[in-house]
Amino acid sequence: MTGSAALDIVLLSLKVAAVAMVFSLPLAFAVAWVLARREFFGKSLLQALITLPLVMPPVVTGYLLLVVFGRNGFLGQKLQSVGLEFAFQWTGAALAAGVMAFPLLVRPMRLAIETLDTGLEEAASTLGASRLIRFATVTFPLVLPGVLAGAVLGFAKALGEFGATITFVSNIPHETQTLSLAIYSLLQSPTGDRAVVVMISISAGLAVGSVLLAEFIGKRIRRWGQQ
Repeated sequence: MTGSAALDIVLLSLKVAAVAMVFSLPLAFAVAWVLARREFFGKSLLQALITLPLVMPPVVTGYLLLVVFGRNGFLGQKLQSVGLEFAFQWTGAALAAGVMAFPLLVRPMRLAIETLDTGLEEAASTLGASRLIRFATVTFPLVLPGVLAGAVLGFAKALGEFGATITFVSNIPHETQTLSLAIYSLLQSPTGDRAVVVMISISAGLAVGSVLLAEFIGKRIRRWGQQ
């Protein structure tokens, strides 16, 4: 494998993981907020559905995505009519990564919201702050470490996603072949040992780097909150 080919795979993997996080984070935060602050019929069922991608075989999740968002799927056909296609496209890899990472996004954010001291929000309310102002100046800064933790876990999961991705979008070079799929392909080659080591090192480096970056940002956020 040439250096340019490896770089293309890394860039595609980063793009897939980043797009997955950009579209998953707002929805995950909304779901975490509802689970933490609301009581309603079916709450346990919703929690179970959110956790499904973690407990089901990833291949099953990929197959379900193919059934729903494939070219012959109910939503797939409708989205294709407006020019949006997922099956066997890099956008599908991002969708699969986002779905598989979603439970890891929700849990840290839900815990952060549940452990938030609501007295601080009430104090801001008594001072005349509106709901939006309270959220922007009190609630969100306090739960931001939880959001960051979820984003890091989700990004790392999206970066290494394999089972659902290969089932939903296959392993197409330059289109859907992310780091994990490239490593899988190289393992099938009798001459791919050296390239496998390189790709695994890159994958591990990206994962460790994202965690270290999150730790650094988290410390800065805590220092900012103490000032």
